[in-house]
Amino acid sequence: MHAPSDLLRAHGVQVTAQRLAVLRAAQLEPHATADALADAARLAIGAISRQSVYDALNTLVEAGIVRRFQPAGSPARFETRVGDNHHHLVCRDCGDVIDVDCAVGYAPCLTAADDKGFAIDEAEVTYWGHCTTCATRTTATPAPLKS
Repeated sequence: MHAPSDLLRAHGVQVTAQRLAVLRAAQLEPHATADALADAARLAIGAISRQSVYDALNTLVEAGIVRRFQPAGSPARFETRVGDNHHHLVCRDCGDVIDVDCAVGYAPCLTAADDKGFAIDEAEVTYWGHCTTCATRTTATPAPLKS
């Protein structure tokens, strides 16, 4: 993991306390929502407005330091694993998100049957299911009887 200040400088981004706090939080909490990152940043530096967190996240995403993704029905999430076109597994019950490497082949991992003239450079795939904990809990709990 690169030092946050070095990472910002390497991407030509001005180093500020807010950006450092948000980036550190994203490095420590992969797949966190903006609200969770705001809470973590507040713990680190005290007062930081929600708008400052969103501004920092927008800057980090635009610079390619942080990746934003949004599973259907979920708030946007942020991660520092960028540039490798990996995908995500999302638990339908607890909402846990984990990384999964590319399904097959090379980026963009999936080849469109008809690219309609686009120069495709990324494929975003979200796998949905039940994590081990939730799957075990679901199969261990018998369904209630209907009357």
